[in-house]
Amino acid sequence: MSQISIEPARADRFTDAERALTGGGDGADCWCQWWMLAPKDFEATSVDERRERLRQDLSAPVPSALIAYVDGDAAGWVKVSPRPDQPRLARTRNIQTSPEPMDDRTVWAITCFVVRKEHRSQGIASRLLDAAVDHARANGARVVEGYPLDTDVKRFSTNDLYHGTLSSFLAAGFTETARPGAARPIVAKDLS
Repeated sequence: MSQISIEPARADRFTDAERALTGGGDGADCWCQWWMLAPKDFEATSVDERRERLRQDLSAPVPSALIAYVDGDAAGWVKVSPRPDQPRLARTRNIQTSPEPMDDRTVWAITCFVVRKEHRSQGIASRLLDAAVDHARANGARVVEGYPLDTDVKRFSTNDLYHGTLSSFLAAGFTETARPGAARPIVAKDLS
């Protein structure tokens, strides 16, 4: 049986963050900057610039992401931080339907999952989700939100599943708070 552990993504683990983000999906292009930049700014940055922005992000006092390890190998990633620290969220029409104020720093957002191809189907995304909730709670979150995809309504590509799936969030105790699109719910978990 494999040993799975979840650790904060910090500057001293940048090499592990690189490994976790480059094993499938868009992680190697995005470098977890999609929600950090306005669309025009994201398009104006190179992949190398996004990678360096991630390096800077990992120097923050409170980690904004977690890394999953399988037998010591960096296998997965989840982005979780106060919603105002991910400014594109406030500019995204679907997410603006959230019942929570967009500028509330006690509302945290789980916005991105990456699991390396060779480590999929081992429950890593679910473990990352649980750890993200614990991390948000430990750092003062009142509510943690997610923006998963409802795969019962529509089939999505593997790349689109970086949002997570509705079934995983519901299994982790989240409840649906809005449905701005047929297959795009907003879910939340009250931590107070």
